[in-house]
Amino acid sequence: MSQPSAPAALDRKGLVLAFAAYLVWGAFPFYFKLLDAAGPWEIIGHRVVWTFVFCLLAVVVWGQLGHLRQVLADRKLFWGLTGAGALVTINWSIYVWGVLNDHVVDTALGYFINPLVTVGLAVVVLKEKLRRPQWIAVGVGALAVVVITIGYGQVPWVALSLAASFGLYGLAKNRVGGRVAPLVGLTVETALLTPVALAFLIWLQASGAAHLVSGWPGLTIGLIAAGVVTAVPLVMFAAAASRIPLSMIGLIQYLAPTIQFSFGVWINHEVMPLPRWIGFGLVWVALVVLTVDSIRAARAVPVGEPEAMN
Repeated sequence: MSQPSAPAALDRKGLVLAFAAYLVWGAFPFYFKLLDAAGPWEIIGHRVVWTFVFCLLAVVVWGQLGHLRQVLADRKLFWGLTGAGALVTINWSIYVWGVLNDHVVDTALGYFINPLVTVGLAVVVLKEKLRRPQWIAVGVGALAVVVITIGYGQVPWVALSLAASFGLYGLAKNRVGGRVAPLVGLTVETALLTPVALAFLIWLQASGAAHLVSGWPGLTIGLIAAGVVTAVPLVMFAAAASRIPLSMIGLIQYLAPTIQFSFGVWINHEVMPLPRWIGFGLVWVALVVLTVDSIRAARAVPVGEPEAMN
């Protein structure tokens, strides 16, 4: 009786980890709003530095230092992760700027349309063939962006930049493959950017504009904790992805932008004219089509056989 119950236990743990990871990501607007006094660029500087420090310590404590050395010795892996690090830093910068400048709804839109951008990149860069529902989803998503642009009076550049940078980051990570553990990967991704971020923070401190020392204690703790807040959900996500089907991850991933959207509309009171609601409605329709198609495709592929887009 004990053997059949093991997979269920693993599934429950995986679900908890996945929900926890996306809940943390969904709560990012709350968190970064608390650090508003520091401004977006100081927050990003601290996020890069403290993420590197936390990840490096975790790599040492968890005995992954040998793996880190192997990655650093592999020039192709190293530069691939360095490129990924540049892309994710751009993504972080746009996101924090958007949150602090009351574009939380736009940041949510960016992560809602990210799966559609990822599918588009698969066609353009990887030359993958799409199924008909995927084409429909991408087309409806593109129409949604047009509707929002017309109704809003300008291109939603925050949303599009977030989706593009994160989609390209995913592509860069895809090229690396599963050869690098998540913590080791994030350590390398932030390694080359840390000296630049540290130099910027030192300059801020010397000019009297920094908040790490001169700010209130909660702000100091929040800036330092940015590294933990960045790394921990990544670890939880990696653990969840090894325990539950990717189709389940695909459903849970919408939890984070849903929380962010709710924060932007009902707590941050950002303007939502009718065209914007229509645009978001079209995005949600596209995501339903894409998700249903992904689940059907996953069920059609035998266990252990990789899914091919066709």
